[in-house]
Amino acid sequence: MSASGATTAFRGVSDLRLVGRQVYYEQLNFWLNPIGALFTVGFSVVFLVLLAASAGNSRIAMYGNIRMVQYYVPGFAAYGVMAACFTMLTTSLVVRREMGLLKRMRLSPLPTWVLLSAIFCNALLISAIQVVVLLLIGKFGYQVVLPHNAAALVVSLVVGGLCFTSLGIATSTVIPNQDAAGPVVSIVFFVLLFLSGLWYPLKAGSGLAHFSSYFPVRHMIIATFAPFDVQKGVSAWRWADLRVMAIWGVAGVIVATRRWSWAPRRSDPRRTWRAPFGRTR
Repeated sequence: MSASGATTAFRGVSDLRLVGRQVYYEQLNFWLNPIGALFTVGFSVVFLVLLAASAGNSRIAMYGNIRMVQYYVPGFAAYGVMAACFTMLTTSLVVRREMGLLKRMRLSPLPTWVLLSAIFCNALLISAIQVVVLLLIGKFGYQVVLPHNAAALVVSLVVGGLCFTSLGIATSTVIPNQDAAGPVVSIVFFVLLFLSGLWYPLKAGSGLAHFSSYFPVRHMIIATFAPFDVQKGVSAWRWADLRVMAIWGVAGVIVATRRWSWAPRRSDPRRTWRAPFGRTR
């Protein structure tokens, strides 16, 4: 190996170590807030247990007469990825920006791409933890049939994670302040979850299924459920749904790169605010 090649390889290993160390600090920051970590990871678990208990032995005819819990496990696995990569990431970026943390870290010796990579990898890691926990509970708690094609499940989760990560970054650039972050993200996210068939399966061809097909949440749920589908002759690969999520992901990248800001958003000082009764500031 030439000297230049060895130098390049050494820099690559050094960069990976930097990313790994920063991911460690991101994880440390996450788990040092046990209440927040518990609610983030346990939210999908609690919903799964409650819905499985209420469904009992109910079955879904449209998916080969499977039990409802067989539908809920992959659905909430998809939810865990979306919640970590969209809801948690969006709120975190808005709070860090408005508190000036992003700006201060930008001025540190740490390379910018290392900082952002660690933040995004941390969200993906948290989503992976949720998926593993849900699969274990589904398998040993409810005897759910695990996916017959693990590769298809991994690809669906990775594509979905990248899609919602880019959408989370893009959404963080349009939220005006940290007080609005929680309500805006929660309302948008849970309305789309309700319309996309997380709580109950949607009949193919229905008006609600057609409307929700314009948004990536529906495609994430379908693509994640496909490897769990026990019907004969049904493919575990949902290429059309993966393609829609990829398109949304590219759109999120475009919006994020055009609107990204490291500094807190402040109003234009040249503008004056007219208060009630004619007073100005």
